[in-house]
Amino acid sequence: MTIKLAIVGRPNVGKSTLFNRLAGRKLAIVDDTPGVTRDRREAPGRLGDLDFTLIDTAGFEDATDSSLESRMREQTETAIREADVILFLVDARAGVLPLDESFAAMLRRSNKPVILAANKAEGRAGVGGVNEAYALGLGEPIALSAEHGEGMAELFSAIAAHAPVPGGDEEEAANKPKRPVHIAIVGRPNAGKSTLVNALIGEDRLLVGPEAGITRDSISIDWTWNGKPYRLIDTAGMRKKAKVQAKLERMSVGETLHAIRFADVCVLVMDAREAFEKQDLTIADLVIREGRSLVFVLAKWDQIEDSRAHFEEMKLVARESLPQARGAPLVTVAALSGVGLDRVMSAVEEAHDDWTARIKTKDLNDWLYATIARHPPPAVHGKRIKPRYLTQIKARPPTFVLICSRAEDMPESYKRYLVNGLRDAFDMHAAPIRLIVKAGKNPFDEDKS
Repeated sequence: MTIKLAIVGRPNVGKSTLFNRLAGRKLAIVDDTPGVTRDRREAPGRLGDLDFTLIDTAGFEDATDSSLESRMREQTETAIREADVILFLVDARAGVLPLDESFAAMLRRSNKPVILAANKAEGRAGVGGVNEAYALGLGEPIALSAEHGEGMAELFSAIAAHAPVPGGDEEEAANKPKRPVHIAIVGRPNAGKSTLVNALIGEDRLLVGPEAGITRDSISIDWTWNGKPYRLIDTAGMRKKAKVQAKLERMSVGETLHAIRFADVCVLVMDAREAFEKQDLTIADLVIREGRSLVFVLAKWDQIEDSRAHFEEMKLVARESLPQARGAPLVTVAALSGVGLDRVMSAVEEAHDDWTARIKTKDLNDWLYATIARHPPPAVHGKRIKPRYLTQIKARPPTFVLICSRAEDMPESYKRYLVNGLRDAFDMHAAPIRLIVKAGKNPFDEDKS
């Protein structure tokens, strides 16, 4: 069973452009003129390894008479009733308009899962519209560009969260395996990535050797560990940009970036003798910026003489060089002898659990009030910042919105203090945490109309 995904929104926000991108071909006519699409159209769609049925709809018009616009609205309402998940598109460049607000209120009353996306968000011109979209009360907006293909990994995660378990009825589906956890094995050439994958699965599935750059394609391998399904994705080694010259290597690096964007956990494999060099730090930073959970693996550990002292040194280097990856597990492995493989997978499980964690709003606000009572935000220009409300709007990675007065004046240092406090209080050390500070009313109150 595949889900039905209806793409809805007011006219000219880019619904048909996104429809064509997800369908993989130009099925819907696209033009800058509002109202080109009038009928709803269905087609199979695919994003990453996720298949679904797409429904393209006419632009939502606030009309209820017998006009063409009213009949187009009825087509959109029918699509909403038939869909399993609604993808609500707004225009990041135009910002949130009254018609968007009316549509959002209707969608909240529909009791259907809604994914909010701000299209045309490429460049600085779309930043304001993305921020405005929070006020629609439909969760965190996904910033994307249907025309340029930006934001597709975030859209994939949002759709995957609503995808059904493969199988027939609900009782049968409950006994089916869940979607495997996607683990991207990344790192520089010849760090030991393919050797680690072979050791984990217990067979020489991937070609290995002393030559750097043997792996060129991203190879996916489905595998079970401790009764849980995983998909291991071995990737090509990523060298410094200046050294990536040949067309074939550029394509390999492109596949590696794709694997990172669609992974749940990224395992950064480093040769223990030369770990945390500049390119390792660059890859780790990319993983964190993409919102993926991260595990550091020091490979070829059997070649280290004073292992205890070296491990302590590596922990210090990681903490000082990558403060944005604070809490990412650091494990050692000697893949050829099989030492440390369980540690790798335990760290992956920990990282994935933290990455998918959800915390109750009441618990968050109890923690917030205790935290600010103990250490309130500093006064800026003589006026104190007053935090009012904290909520988690999504997992994968855990993302929180803090509503407070004078949000724009909150120092980065206090934001880091709150993020570190969240990590410690709710034991979420192994995943990136995003904190968005917003001013004004709580935009997550349900529509009362």
